Amino acid sequence: MRMKGVRSVREMTRLLDVDQRLRKLCLVRAGETAYPRSVLSRFTRKIGEANLNKIIEEKVVLLLSSNRTEEVDVVLDASFIKAWSTRDPVDNQTGYSDKEARVGRTGRSYALGYKLHLAIDSKMMLPLSSVFASANDNEKKHSLSLLEGAKQVLKGTGARLRSLIADSQYSDGKIRAAVDNDVIPYPSNQKPGDRSVL
Repeated sequence: MRMKGVRSVREMTRLLDVDQRLRKLCLVRAGETAYPRSVLSRFTRKIGEANLNKIIEEKVVLLLSSNRTEEVDVVLDASFIKAWSTRDPVDNQTGYSDKEARVGRTGRSYALGYKLHLAIDSKMMLPLSSVFASANDNEKKHSLSLLEGAKQVLKGTGARLRSLIADSQYSDGKIRAAVDNDVIPYPSNQKPGDRSVL
């Protein structure tokens, strides 16, 4: 289960030139030049991660409320983001110029980078919560934080979490116990019905 996301400021700039829905969301009028990369980079640096997350959360709550959403199926997934660095010659599991980057799985191979972990409303495809982490972090490590963030957003709208959907990487007793209904396949080392922590 893969979710398409904007992976860089460069990609966001390109999408703002061609994606009419995104242009409308960013208040770019027809015929108007979209924001250049330098503006987008300055904006994210100046506003900071916490304030940016707060702005996104407020907009998501507004959109869900205006749509009169009563129940939400939340999907958990992670997207790999490539680091702009080579591997450290002394420790090939870390980045050379980007010391926080780690080697992790991307599809069937491994690469140096990060993972953006997301909890998304399956119907409207709105981001309910997110965690940015090193690529070698296991999905289960961030699943409860994602779920709690999503529940907090839904609480602001009055909507109920109907079910949690994720791939087998998220199969864990804690995450299953935190929801009434889950659609998470069991991996080969866990029996169906087993709600214990792996």
